[in-house]
Amino acid sequence: MLIEDAGRATEDGYLVQVPVRWSDMDVFGHINHARMVTLLEEARIPWLFYDGRPTADMRHGCVVADLHVKYAAQLRHDEGPLQVAMFVSELRAVDFVVGYEVRPGKSASAGADAGSPAIGKPAVVASTRLVAFDVDKQALRRLTPDEKDYLKQFLRPDAGATGGRR
Repeated sequence: MLIEDAGRATEDGYLVQVPVRWSDMDVFGHINHARMVTLLEEARIPWLFYDGRPTADMRHGCVVADLHVKYAAQLRHDEGPLQVAMFVSELRAVDFVVGYEVRPGKSASAGADAGSPAIGKPAVVASTRLVAFDVDKQALRRLTPDEKDYLKQFLRPDAGATGGRR
């Protein structure tokens, strides 16, 4: 899915609004776990893989090595688009950890601008360890200096391995 919102850098990371599809809900009316994982993936595409990003080449070779999702509250279809704030909590030679804070796009403060960062505790806190991978060689590869420099802009030293603020 191409996200129309390419997102923007903020002081806390990178913020993208992700649309919620009717099919993302489960029988209980909230966003299904498997669909939440897909929404996280869709959120990081404009941040890391769009043309012009120093990390764009990773769309040809990047694998998820680890994934954690914690739910603090349910999210429903009518609360979309979701605001997904992303940041880097760990950066190493061949991999990095992306932290996520997911909030409803329609905040409790009625009239809030949809493009403004949501306030309050996130409903979902997650993390993924992404590994740079050379598909042709079927081997890990080192992050390039440009990739590392770009990712360092979003490094949040106060975040733990599962994302979120400590």
